[in-house]
Amino acid sequence: MNGHDSTNDISTAVLAATVARAPLAIRGSGSKRFLTGDIKGTALDITGHRGIISYEPTELVLTARAGTPLGEIEAALTENNQMLAFEPPHFGAGATLGGTIACNLSGPRRPYAGSARDFVLGTRIVNGKGEILKFGGQVMKNVAGYDVSRLMAGSYGTLGVLLDVSLKILPKPAQEITLTFQMGGEEAIRTMNAWAGQPLPLSAACHLGDTLYVRLSGTDKGVRAAHIKLGGEQDTRGTAFWEELREHRLLFFAGEVPLWRLSVPAATPPLDLPGKWLLDWGGAQRWLRSSANEADIQHTANAAGGQANLFRSAGSAKPARASTEVAVRLARDLRLAFDPFAIFNPTLNLA
Repeated sequence: MNGHDSTNDISTAVLAATVARAPLAIRGSGSKRFLTGDIKGTALDITGHRGIISYEPTELVLTARAGTPLGEIEAALTENNQMLAFEPPHFGAGATLGGTIACNLSGPRRPYAGSARDFVLGTRIVNGKGEILKFGGQVMKNVAGYDVSRLMAGSYGTLGVLLDVSLKILPKPAQEITLTFQMGGEEAIRTMNAWAGQPLPLSAACHLGDTLYVRLSGTDKGVRAAHIKLGGEQDTRGTAFWEELREHRLLFFAGEVPLWRLSVPAATPPLDLPGKWLLDWGGAQRWLRSSANEADIQHTANAAGGQANLFRSAGSAKPARASTEVAVRLARDLRLAFDPFAIFNPTLNLA
């Protein structure tokens, strides 16, 4: 499990950029570049900083360098019948652990198992002064006070260069099936929220077109009992469906029409916006293909108690930004503390 450790090289490059006040654009495989667009600055390639540092299957903990491909990590976990419970999308064959955590990307299992951020136990980073800092560790409840390591999830590289990440992992479920139900969007939202409040082994819920897809994961006995209770038709392509949803390979995601990601309370009724909808995360994450005015989309999401961001388009995308004045101020203060000379990904504005 030994890989290339270029920690000193990365730290030296950052220190030189700090002295010269020269911006750096942190680069991995490029699989998430559609989220940020082209970032100005000298490229700092971390793909060579790769390899699984330690993996303890009995302790359910894995530590790997940021440039390690997700595929390599998932292959090692599969050998021990374990998984990354937040089910991260790759969006490309070379997707890395660092890019996944930096973007805080999670798949269909997120509302039932937790987000990428929830599984981060510890990190090592290089800050904007070229210093190597370590936060957290390799066990749960190892931090007294604010859990700085989880700040890195969703920071898009604006707080520092991720070197290593320690993650909590989980066993794969003994049984997993997908059920389908024919119903409209409004009924699907009511149904998904009603089932979420019951002791059911739910691991994904999505509505597309006129079909509600529900995944059950757990023990053989628990899954069978839930199937009997819920009914529905078992989908033999269930595994492929959730993978295609996670990787945005469903027909819904094809085309040049802008793709918006809306985060709203799960029980929010259907939103009055033109376009095509896909409801994920039990209704809490909603994908919209629409050419509607950005201001209208933002206003509608805000009025529902949520927010919207342009996830992908023929032009550009925008990472999710802080949504309140307090969050904006906190984001700016954190960035100043970690990167006082604005070296990292300076053209990204998350505040």
